[in-house]
Amino acid sequence: MTQHVIVGYDGSDHAGVAVDWAATEAVSRGGRLTLLAATTVPTSAIGGRFGATVSPSAIDDLLQRFTSQVEARAEEIRVTHPGLTVDARVVLGSPAFALVEESEDADLVVVGSRGLGGFRGLLLGSVGTQVATHATCPAVVIRQAPSPASNVVTVGVDGSEISLSALDFAFDMADRRGWGVRAVHAWQLPTFNVMAAPMSPPPIDVDVVETDERLAFAQSLAGLRELHPGVAVEEHILQGSPVRALLEASAGSALIVLGSRGRGEFVGAVLGSVSQGVLHRATIPVAVIGPSPQAGE
Repeated sequence: MTQHVIVGYDGSDHAGVAVDWAATEAVSRGGRLTLLAATTVPTSAIGGRFGATVSPSAIDDLLQRFTSQVEARAEEIRVTHPGLTVDARVVLGSPAFALVEESEDADLVVVGSRGLGGFRGLLLGSVGTQVATHATCPAVVIRQAPSPASNVVTVGVDGSEISLSALDFAFDMADRRGWGVRAVHAWQLPTFNVMAAPMSPPPIDVDVVETDERLAFAQSLAGLRELHPGVAVEEHILQGSPVRALLEASAGSALIVLGSRGRGEFVGAVLGSVSQGVLHRATIPVAVIGPSPQAGE
């Protein structure tokens, strides 16, 4: 079945970078690309009344102008990537809602980290946040393109089911692109629960904890080397902050891949603290992998 990559487009510089990245990824997958643009109907102030109804003809004119812009960008991609099937769609509504809804029938959704309406001081806008949080397929958030010389995928590993999916995604991409994988596992000592042991913390054998963490790391990678024998693998395991470890290890990488929620984070949290921390600080593309559809049933 043909792989389908969807990318959000609003005419911003960040969206332009996202479109270029998504096109290259769609080609590597032998798939097709859809540029999806969404716009809300502007309100007007007539006679002191805000939110006055905009005429249907004005809405049609708005959609036609926007569609022409998006189609022109799609045509540029068709020229630079001959053979790639590229569609352009414009819908009325929230960009974040439209992308999340379309992600149900996509294999990958790509979005710029901040669109036309984003504050300049923010590295990650509301659309990027919502898509990374709620997309039902892997989501890639892009602030700027990586260096053309970058040839490594950095992936966070913590032994959770979601991080195993992140590893699968990272190895698959590295195999298709001829890149290597840099697997990073940062572990921390268990926190002291004063309610469970009010008098003093239970004794912790650091060597035992480290041994267990190294075993979990090795088990996570087991089998992937055999499935992808052509992928060079770097292993990084250390004690410390996962966010800091991933950001430091990702220097020179083409992509960071991580699960939407890691081991030990609240089950109800759709987007965990590590993924949020990386998304808000990374300058290279970040892929967020959520639970598989079966896991949510």
